[in-house]
Amino acid sequence: MKYCSLLLVPLALASCTPAQGPSLAQESSPVAVATTQSTLTASQRAAIGRKIWQNESGGSKTGLTAWNDGEDFPSLGIGHFIWYPAGREGRFTESFPQFVQFARRQGSNPPAVALQADCPWQSKASFQRDFNGSALSSLRDWLASNVNLQTDFIIAKSRASLPKILRAAGSDAQRVQANYNKVATTPQGQYALIDYVNFKGEGTNPSERYQGQGWGLLQVLQGMKNVPAGEAAANEFAASAKRVLANRVRNAPAARNEGRWLQGWHNRCNTYARPL
Repeated sequence: MKYCSLLLVPLALASCTPAQGPSLAQESSPVAVATTQSTLTASQRAAIGRKIWQNESGGSKTGLTAWNDGEDFPSLGIGHFIWYPAGREGRFTESFPQFVQFARRQGSNPPAVALQADCPWQSKASFQRDFNGSALSSLRDWLASNVNLQTDFIIAKSRASLPKILRAAGSDAQRVQANYNKVATTPQGQYALIDYVNFKGEGTNPSERYQGQGWGLLQVLQGMKNVPAGEAAANEFAASAKRVLANRVRNAPAARNEGRWLQGWHNRCNTYARPL
């Protein structure tokens, strides 16, 4: 089996292709590229997918089509990919249409509802009324039948995110890269990196800020203390993620009441400190 190095490699070596799974179009970077997926076995990738599904919706099929209280968009699939209704542009990066495009490139045939440019439900109330209708039922069936494809998409997004994160890190890029490398040396750490990007984003989107401070993978890597590679790095990544999310809650508008989610977010981060 052909593998790339787990650690970051110079751009000149970027032609080394991981043996498992498809990838997103990569952005070039003057700093480095990552090959997070390359050392994961099929069983490890499946375990990551199950963990993400459990994290987002308890591993339930009904949780594959959800509309959370306080949100103005549904969250779909094992990764709760965001899909905005027409005319609505929210603070958070939309990902469901990206997954649909990815799935079609891999030969999957999404149901008709998933091919619409915008989410056809304008509110949680209309979404819930149609929850057992043909559109959402067919969408859940398709998502439940394509868990591995969703996992590959989440992994590919994580791999593609690093060049953008390093560019955004500026003068801090070397330390961010070093911390990423330390975390990525174990399957446990790779799960943490993969899940967190799907969970709270890259940290590079200017609209994903409260009081000028972000909460994505960039901020977690920046906030890590100096620890050895391996299990210690995964544990520190989990601790840094909890600190970043607590800071997000402190900075959030009071009307959003984000403190109600913090314990659940911290529980998710605790899984990064456990073996895969």
